[in-house]
Amino acid sequence: MQKILLLGKNGMLGKALAEALYAHEVVAVDKSELDITSATAVEKIFAENNFDFCVNAAAYTAVDKAETEIEKAMLVNSEAVGNLAEICAANKIKLIHFSTDYVFDGESNEGYREDAIPNPVNAYGKSKLLGEELIQRSGCEFAIIRLSWLFGDGKNFVETMLRLAAENPEIKVVSDQIGKPTYAKDLAEATKNLIQNWQSGIFHLTNEGETSWFDFAQKIFELKKLPVKVIPITSEEFPTPARRPKNSVLLNTKLPKLRNWKEALEEYLRN
Repeated sequence: MQKILLLGKNGMLGKALAEALYAHEVVAVDKSELDITSATAVEKIFAENNFDFCVNAAAYTAVDKAETEIEKAMLVNSEAVGNLAEICAANKIKLIHFSTDYVFDGESNEGYREDAIPNPVNAYGKSKLLGEELIQRSGCEFAIIRLSWLFGDGKNFVETMLRLAAENPEIKVVSDQIGKPTYAKDLAEATKNLIQNWQSGIFHLTNEGETSWFDFAQKIFELKKLPVKVIPITSEEFPTPARRPKNSVLLNTKLPKLRNWKEALEEYLRN
């Protein structure tokens, strides 16, 4: 049994991780219990506990807001992460940190291996990339897990589509952004397996199978048997403050692959 500090316990991924790691001794906290931007507060919880792992599922995730709240995004996703990594290094604690497909520019046709060179096109992606770089400089033993298009218990694309479907017979959805959906429950189970069969490095963990937001939406309505007309539109027709990568497919070449996203989505909608 490992002693694990879990940060961000009330987020979509944090909830799934808390469930998956039940067999270990887990100290789970949210931002009201531990301010990860305070190095003093982080040092104190490490001093009071003999942790084997720190699993960081805490993050600033408001992609569009980050364009105007860049300092806040950098504080949480970069500076706090760098401090956390240094404290882990000093205490010989293994750090598992979650990053994003948005560290890439989306210009690749093939998708991105773990060793592809990042080039973020928005402020959120830049803040997450700097967090990755600070971890790698810290000297701690780490696993950085990049994920994409997360869905699970919380606010996510699936819930947004179902809410819109209840109010509209037609929904316009972007069809020219390609990625791989990730079910929080599957990612949490894979994280548990990584703790049990430890490897350090940068990893890509998503459900298998690539799709567009348009096809993702269509599949949701098909599985829920909802008579909603989905209209494909371009990114230019749906402008957002933050630019999104057109093809952010993450290629998993290192860890056991997760099941297809359609199977995971079916389970999520059933439950």
